[in-house]
Amino acid sequence: MAADLSNIVKAYDVRGVVPDEWDESLAELFGAAFVEVTGATAIVIGHDMRPSSPGLSATFARGAAARGVDVTLIGLCSTDQLYYASGSLNLPGAMFTASHNPAKYNGIKLCRAGAAPVGQDTGLSQIRELVEKWSDEGAPAVAAGTVPGTITEQDTLTGYAAHLKGLVDLTAVRPLKVVVDAGNGMGGHTVPTVFEGLPLDLVPMYFELDGTFPNHEANPLDPKNVVDLQARVLAEGADLGIAFDGDADRCFIVDERGEGVSPSAITALVAARELARNGGTGTVIHNLITSWSVPEVVRENGGTPVRTRVGHSFIKEEMAKTGAIFGGEHSAHYYFKDFWNADTGMLAALHVLAALGGQDGPLSELVSSYDRYAGSGEINSTVADQAARLAAVKEAYGSRDGVTLDELDGLTATGADWWFNVRASNTEPLLRLNVEARDTATLAKVRDEVLSLIRA
Repeated sequence: MAADLSNIVKAYDVRGVVPDEWDESLAELFGAAFVEVTGATAIVIGHDMRPSSPGLSATFARGAAARGVDVTLIGLCSTDQLYYASGSLNLPGAMFTASHNPAKYNGIKLCRAGAAPVGQDTGLSQIRELVEKWSDEGAPAVAAGTVPGTITEQDTLTGYAAHLKGLVDLTAVRPLKVVVDAGNGMGGHTVPTVFEGLPLDLVPMYFELDGTFPNHEANPLDPKNVVDLQARVLAEGADLGIAFDGDADRCFIVDERGEGVSPSAITALVAARELARNGGTGTVIHNLITSWSVPEVVRENGGTPVRTRVGHSFIKEEMAKTGAIFGGEHSAHYYFKDFWNADTGMLAALHVLAALGGQDGPLSELVSSYDRYAGSGEINSTVADQAARLAAVKEAYGSRDGVTLDELDGLTATGADWWFNVRASNTEPLLRLNVEARDTATLAKVRDEVLSLIRA
């Protein structure tokens, strides 16, 4: 009977429980289907530290090689290291990871040559159809005379580190004490090599690779997962703290007071630096729930801000379309033209180190000019009827003087001193609310009013 992969093939990746929802036999079919859909003659594969990752990636490689495709295995790596390999080798790539999901999960992030994303609309739905079909009847025989591809190993960590450090001027960085929480994820593998040679007193936390995440979930956007880092920054008298997620493609920054720095402020800081590097001109992409600070800073530094829907496929699409030099999201994903339009938290972290280390003040002072408004963060509400609640909010604000509405992604309402966005989750019965205002009193008033409509 054909497998039903609707639960594990998501919008942008494959992700599910191993072996209950997928296993090595399906991984082999995914490898065969990936090369069939992309028409690849060679691919590159990397994996994270999860117990199931080596076996899944090896069988995926076998499925691809059986169809005459040469496979380069880069072994343990972060997701952005796989993007580096795909970009620098100009090969389609597969990364085996489930980011910060619990240990029983694993997944695959796929890209075409040059780290171009593969999602439902760009090949993933065809890959799913083939794997479902072949799970029942087996993959079709390869053409007569097809010679199996080679499977070789290659180290890309050194090249990855050198590439990133070539994109940021780190020559003027003063000595800094930096606490890094890798969350037992891939940051523990990449950080020592990337930070090597920099004037940093590195305090490592949870660098041991362990896909069971014994210390905390490797998701730094959840405040409970950065408590240890915040405490350690204060205890060490460190200049800053950096937390990475499980596959180390996102980073979260903590200042010298142990307080989290908004990803919007980091987006604005990096945008200003990338614009300066580009001669004071260029397009910067931001999603619609980053702070007002982001487009303001972009304009102040000679750039053109472009607002997009939430989701990395929209950012990458817009970056390719506009030739943007940088893109940032509230979720701590940072995208760089010089990194094949792919996201790399490590490069964003290097920008923060360069900005902080290039002057004498503390990080809290440095980022204050990029953190201008009061923000609510994302507030989730469980609702029975998403459309009805959204309609109620739209009706309440649609007729107000001085309020503009747009529906680029969910509903955004903008007043003179505030804005909010409400959008539906695609996977859960949730409405997600983000509010920003010029002061905390206005923020609280707008937030409470909108929540009363959502939760009525």
